[in-house]
Amino acid sequence: KSWAFMLKDSYIDYIREIRRYSPRTQDIYESVIDGFLAFACPDGIADEAVVHALTPTMIRNYEVHLMDELGEDPRSVNLHLSVLSGFCRFLIRKDVMKSNPVRLVTRPKTSKRIPVFYRDESMEEYFSKTEYYAGKDALEVLKGFGKTAATDKVAIGLYKERLKRLIISLLGNTGMRRSELLGLSIGSADLSRKVLKVLGKGDKMREIPLIDSLCEEIFLYLQSVDTMVGCQRSADEPLLVTEKGKKLYPMYVDRVIKGELGGIKSITGRKSPHVLRHTLATELLNDGTDLYSIKELLGHSSLAATQVYTHNSIEKLKNVYNNAHPRAKSGGNYGDPD
Repeated sequence: KSWAFMLKDSYIDYIREIRRYSPRTQDIYESVIDGFLAFACPDGIADEAVVHALTPTMIRNYEVHLMDELGEDPRSVNLHLSVLSGFCRFLIRKDVMKSNPVRLVTRPKTSKRIPVFYRDESMEEYFSKTEYYAGKDALEVLKGFGKTAATDKVAIGLYKERLKRLIISLLGNTGMRRSELLGLSIGSADLSRKVLKVLGKGDKMREIPLIDSLCEEIFLYLQSVDTMVGCQRSADEPLLVTEKGKKLYPMYVDRVIKGELGGIKSITGRKSPHVLRHTLATELLNDGTDLYSIKELLGHSSLAATQVYTHNSIEKLKNVYNNAHPRAKSGGNYGDPD
C-alpha cells in the first residue's frame, strides 16, 4: 500500500478515534481526499508524491476542476477545500508538512443559505391526518391479530403506519438528527421523567424533554412492537424497528419522510429530517425561546450554528412590522398620503 494512502488512512483513523466524527462524515472525508489524489496524481501515487501534490497551485487547479469540469457548486467546493485543509493540518502535526497550502487558495463565495422550514399549519395537518395510527384504538386492532400479526398484511400495514407517524413525531418534536434517531434504544426513552437520552456528535450525550403526547405515542408504539415480534425486548435493543424487528437504516427514514410529508399539499419543498429539525428550531425561536436553550436542545457545539435560525424570525418580524406599523402602511408618510 502506498505511503500516501497510509497517511490518508491514518487521518481517517484520527477523525474517527480522536475527533469522533460520524461514519457518514468519515466517508465524505475519505472520498474527498481520494478524489484529490486521483486528480493530482493520475499516474499513480507512490512515496512522497502526495506531499508534493499538496501545493497552492495544484489545489487551485483542483478547485477549478471541481467547478468547471464537474459542475460542483461553491458550497461543495468549499467542503472539499475544508477537508484538504484539515488533512494538511494533520500532516503538519505529524511533521510531514511544514505549512498549510490550502490557506493560500482563495475560496469561492457562497450565498448565505437560509434554513428551510415547514409552516405550523402543514405539520398540524399531517399530525391530524395520522392521529388514528398513534392512538389506543389502532393498537387494540393490532393486538387483536395475536400471533398472526407478524404475517397478516393488514396488521403489518397498520404497524408500518404507526412507525412512520412516530418517526415524524420524534424528529419534529425533538429536533434530533437522523443519526441520533437511528441510535435510539428502548432505554433511551425515560418516560417516567419525560426525557429522551440522545447520543449526538462527538459522542456527547444530552437529554431532550418529551411532551406528554409524544410519551404516550412512544409507550403505545413499544406495545405494538411487542405484538409484532411476539416478545418483550431488552432496554439496549433499538427503539425503532421494522415489522420484522430489524433496526432502521438511513434510507428507510428518508423514504418515510418523503412519503409522509409528500401527502401534504402545502409542503412543496425539500422533505428531509434536517428540515424537521429546522422547523422546530424556528418555531421555538418565534415563540421566544432563547438561543442558548435551542443550542442545547439541538446539540450544537457553538452558538454560531444556532444563530442561523434568527434569519427566519427576522423575516417574520419584518412582515409583522410592514403589516402593522402606521408608516409602513402609508408608504413611509405620516398621516393621509393625499
